Amino acid sequence: MAAFSIPVAYGLRVPADRAHLKLRSTRDAQLRGSRSLVCRAAAGVKFTKYQGLGNDFILVDNRDNPEPKVTPDQAVKLCDRNFGIGGDGVIFALPADEAGSDYKMRIFNSDGSEPEMCGNGIRCLARFVADIDNKPASTYKVDTLAGLIQPSVREDGYVAVDMGEPVFAPEKIPTTLPANNNGKVVAHQMEVEGATWTMTLVSMGNPHNLIFSKDGAEFKVADLPLESIGSTFENLAVFPARTNTEFVEVVSRGYVKMRVWERGAGITLACGTGACATVVAGVLEGRLDRECVVELPGGPLEINWRESDNKIIMTGPAEMVFSGEAVLN
Repeated sequence: MAAFSIPVAYGLRVPADRAHLKLRSTRDAQLRGSRSLVCRAAAGVKFTKYQGLGNDFILVDNRDNPEPKVTPDQAVKLCDRNFGIGGDGVIFALPADEAGSDYKMRIFNSDGSEPEMCGNGIRCLARFVADIDNKPASTYKVDTLAGLIQPSVREDGYVAVDMGEPVFAPEKIPTTLPANNNGKVVAHQMEVEGATWTMTLVSMGNPHNLIFSKDGAEFKVADLPLESIGSTFENLAVFPARTNTEFVEVVSRGYVKMRVWERGAGITLACGTGACATVVAGVLEGRLDRECVVELPGGPLEINWRESDNKIIMTGPAEMVFSGEAVLN
């Protein structure tokens, strides 16, 4: 077969049976160069994804810098379940604020807002730090925007968290509703979306609106159209900082089912602070005992509101899903 020559760069002539190899090699080098430029131009962040009862978070070890390595806008992109990693929020382990504390927790929700605290999130954070520091059983003192929280990672992988004491004063929830029961808002009736709901308000460092009845009757949480009513409750004018809303079905004094609409995240499979607030509100309304299992769509949490010191202990799982490095745009 005759060999033909094809002109290439610099006027060189290469036999046709080797010209395609030369061109392909040149294209490959150009592609490698462009990829290298993209990698150098785009910053990245190492992460590990954890979940607690299906409430999933992107965890970042940020203890070398007091400022989060991810911005709120970038957090929105990372939490996108189609175009990002997917998650209910991005959580950072930061240097501690207070002497004697181990580290600080901050979180950006999937909408970019920043809550004061997250119960499932702090369990995941404690497990994350214990895993990367190779301390399978550890107790930590963690600074949060809601104050000092103390999680303990157990040998079985579960995390028990001292969530502190509940707060009831309307101005600290915050809400514009007046107290109606010894400085608390308990079983307040309000019309929303054409129905009358009974609301008890509790802060666990973040606001919670607990609902046990509709139009004077208890309900099945599976029957509620949470997709259509959740946002309405979150944005009621009586909550200037918006609110989390929990709808609760009492099965017995020691067992309830709960669904939650989280402020800044919408419907989630679990909410740790919401589970704590559920038991507190149930006790205040005379419906529940202080030790109670709260069944969420993602699974159960054990809650104990101790009478001895008024503190709430929440116990539940936290599990690693995967880790990697994400490009920040």
